[in-house]
Amino acid sequence: MAKKHRGGGHKTQKPARSASARPTASKSAVAPPKTGVDKRIFAVIAGFAVVLLLGGFLAVGGGLGGAAATPTPAPTPTPTAVALSAVPAPDIEPAEAALRADQGALLLDVRENDEWDAGHIPGSTHIPLSELQARIGELPTDQTILVICRSGNRSQEARDLILAAGLTNVTSVDGGVRAWQAAGYPFEGSILG
Repeated sequence: MAKKHRGGGHKTQKPARSASARPTASKSAVAPPKTGVDKRIFAVIAGFAVVLLLGGFLAVGGGLGGAAATPTPAPTPTPTAVALSAVPAPDIEPAEAALRADQGALLLDVRENDEWDAGHIPGSTHIPLSELQARIGELPTDQTILVICRSGNRSQEARDLILAAGLTNVTSVDGGVRAWQAAGYPFEGSILG
């Protein structure tokens, strides 16, 4: 029986390298990058290392001009600064608002007086958006505030004003009293507009 020959042809041997032809380890602690991506990553890491070293050098008084660096205290955030940097909670649906109101959250109606007089959610608190800035101190600081209006636009504006005043546990009811009433939750009277 004939033997099958694999790989066709004979093997060629690689010439032996001399000891002097072998690659030697780099004298640096980090191997040099080989690809473009590696080079970019290496450059970023090296840049951070320089910044960290320079920052430490400046912090111990070896900075420019030889004067010791004096740390500048961070500014104390004001309620407005805190609120502007806070990300508002997402709007909630009427079902979630009804549940939270039953659990003790304040339901704040910011529609105007004529809208409130025509109809409102029983147990809700009324402060028109046009008066909210002047009456913000009437709001509880230890209670969740759920802001509602007719359709959801003014309640978002009111939520942002309340956040800017430093209160953080506040959100807006998506769809306003229209969505509230359409979902079958208690509403006394009618909705204007």
